[in-house]
Amino acid sequence: MDFGLVLQTDPPASRTVDLMRRAEEQGFRYGWTFDSAVLWQEPYVVHSRILDHTERLTVGPMVTNPSTRAWEVTASTFATLNEMYGNRTVCGIGRGDSAMRVAGRKPNTLATLSEAVSVIRELAEGREAVVDGTPVRLPWVEETSRLPVWVAAYGPKALALAGREADGFILQLADPYLTEWMVKAVREAAAEAGRDPDAVTICVGAPAYVTADDSPEALAHAREQCRWFGGMVGNHVADLVARYGEGTDAVPAALTSYIKARQGYDYAHHGRAGNPDTAFVPDEIVDRFCLLGTAERHRERLRELRELGVDQFALYAMHDAVEPTMESYGAEIIPALDA
Repeated sequence: MDFGLVLQTDPPASRTVDLMRRAEEQGFRYGWTFDSAVLWQEPYVVHSRILDHTERLTVGPMVTNPSTRAWEVTASTFATLNEMYGNRTVCGIGRGDSAMRVAGRKPNTLATLSEAVSVIRELAEGREAVVDGTPVRLPWVEETSRLPVWVAAYGPKALALAGREADGFILQLADPYLTEWMVKAVREAAAEAGRDPDAVTICVGAPAYVTADDSPEALAHAREQCRWFGGMVGNHVADLVARYGEGTDAVPAALTSYIKARQGYDYAHHGRAGNPDTAFVPDEIVDRFCLLGTAERHRERLRELRELGVDQFALYAMHDAVEPTMESYGAEIIPALDA
């Protein structure tokens, strides 16, 4: 199993770069950042510095979207980083949440996302693609440039898109039941499209908080540090409930039922511990969606996820124990999952 570290690009950028450098030393193989131009610093500028200060780390956004940058700009950015640092990039992409909504825009349609996945990959790997009706090619891109494109999804149509078209699938929660349900949907779609289902990389991303013990006090503190994640996921879940209803064959109740008390969301607190708009998220959801507790608890959950076909766990580190959790993963968890 691979491991990734997910950070927001809060200033100073030097701290993000340093944390990623230290993550590589701890055995992490991927470095991910949020991509929301209004809320955080420009990720690709920071990615360039991360690549320059590491040797093996693969970097990318978790996740970008098709609308805040022109597709040829996104492709050119990845191809430039690949030329400079040797194919150490991955494009995580979805319909768009904070980057779109904070600027008053709606998330993209799946049709737009599908087209963007193809165009960005084709251009970044040196092939011709049609952009707004015009054939376009980046003539300076070498044929050896490679850009895996991984699609973030929750709903049935987006899961099918990931299976049919993406190189990888990003699931932003670590609940084993939902992971099994969604990985199955992705792989079935891949098989129906004539692809090898096992060729689709499966990445689960969620907050992880390692505690010294399993005392009620320690677990309660960890939950409060990670409760924001249920609110972030809830933005996507609310869209699914509006489209499909709650607890249908298309969307399981294990994903949707907890947002009944959701009353709105202020992106000023997005992805941050103590977010006041996430009080509706119950402890049970935090425990299911995140990894909390001692290192042994983390190892148990990760082994379960690995058995379900998960290839990478991407650790969201937006809490008050970033360095201790990274160190615990480097010393006690990553080596055990590599064995």
